[in-house]
Amino acid sequence: MTKPPRSKPLLSDTEAPIRSRPRQKRNPAQPQLLFDPMPERVEPALALLKAHPPEGDDWSWEVKWDGYRLAVHIEPQGVRILTRGGHDWTHRFPTIAEAARALGPATMIIDGEAVVLDEEGRPDFGLLQRSLGASGKTAGNRASDAVLYAFDLLYLDGHDLRAVEYRSRRHFLEDSLNSHEGSQSGAIRLSEAIDAEPTILLEHVRDLGLEGIVGKHRDQPYRSGRTGDWVKVKCVASEAFFIVGYEMSAASPGGFGSLVLAAYRGADLVDVGSVGTGFKEAEATKLRKMLDRLRWTRKQPPVPSSGNADIVWVEPTLIAEIEFRAWTADGKLRHASYKGLREHQDNADVFRLD
Repeated sequence: MTKPPRSKPLLSDTEAPIRSRPRQKRNPAQPQLLFDPMPERVEPALALLKAHPPEGDDWSWEVKWDGYRLAVHIEPQGVRILTRGGHDWTHRFPTIAEAARALGPATMIIDGEAVVLDEEGRPDFGLLQRSLGASGKTAGNRASDAVLYAFDLLYLDGHDLRAVEYRSRRHFLEDSLNSHEGSQSGAIRLSEAIDAEPTILLEHVRDLGLEGIVGKHRDQPYRSGRTGDWVKVKCVASEAFFIVGYEMSAASPGGFGSLVLAAYRGADLVDVGSVGTGFKEAEATKLRKMLDRLRWTRKQPPVPSSGNADIVWVEPTLIAEIEFRAWTADGKLRHASYKGLREHQDNADVFRLD
C-alpha cells in the first residue's frame, strides 16, 4: 500500500512570528492600487495669460469663469470650501456645500470657480461681490445663489490624482458629477469642455460678453502655480489690484475723482495707474467712507509717487477688480473700469508684475 505524501508544515518554525511583507512602492502607472491621505490643502494651478491660443490638438478648452476660485473638500468628517488663499469659506457658500454633501459618501477635492449668473446666464462678478457683501457692514454675507463650475478633480476616494494627466482627471470628474441628478442645474456643475478651434471659440465668447477662454494641456499632471500647463486668453483683461489712494473731486465732494491702484512687484507694491469709471454714485460714496477710515498716516506714501498733492493715500487693504484694455509703455493701466471689491482677507488674487 502506497503511503500518502507527507504534507509540508505551514510554518517551518512554529515559534517564529508571522511577518508581513514589506509594502511595495507605488507604481506611477497604476495610481489606483494604494491609498493616499487626503491633502489638507492644495495650492491651485494657475493659468498663464497669453495673447493668442497655443496651436495644436494637445489642449482642452473651456469658458473662463468670472468669480472666486474655490477648492471643495468632501471629507469623511464633512465638507470644507477653501479659497485660493486658503481661507475656509464653507459658511459663505451654503448651497455649494449642500450640493457637495450630496456627492458623498465619496471623498473628493474638486477644483472650480464660484460665480453668480445674471438673467441671461452669464457670470457677473458684481453680482457675486454684492451677494457676498465684500465690504462694509455686509462683509461675511452668504452667497446663497452662487454656482460652482467644476473643472478639475484632485483627489477621489483615497487616490491623489495630481500625478495623473489632465485627460484622465477630467474623465473622473465627468463621471463623478454626471452620475448625480441635476449635475448641470444644481449648485455644482461641470465646466463644459468645448470641442472647437480656440480662435473661433474666442470670437463667440467675446460676442456673448464673457471674459475669455482657458486651455489645459491634456497630458500634464496637476502642478501648483503658473507653470504654463494651463493658459488663459482674455477678450478684455480683468485683474485685482490694491487701492492705495484716491484723487479728490470738486464735482462730487462725497466721492472721489479716481482710485489709485497698485500691484505687486516681488514683495513691494508699485503704482499701476488709476481708475475713474465704472462706479455708481451710491457705490462711490460708500467706498469713499471706507477709504477715509483707512487713511495713510506715515510720511512716505504706500507706493513710489510723483508727488501729486491731490492724492489722499490709504492703507493697501481694499482690493478692487479692474477691467482694462492694455498696459501703457510706462506700466500703467489703459482704459480701466471698476468692477467691484474683492474680499480684503483673501489677497492671493492681487496682480503680480512679472
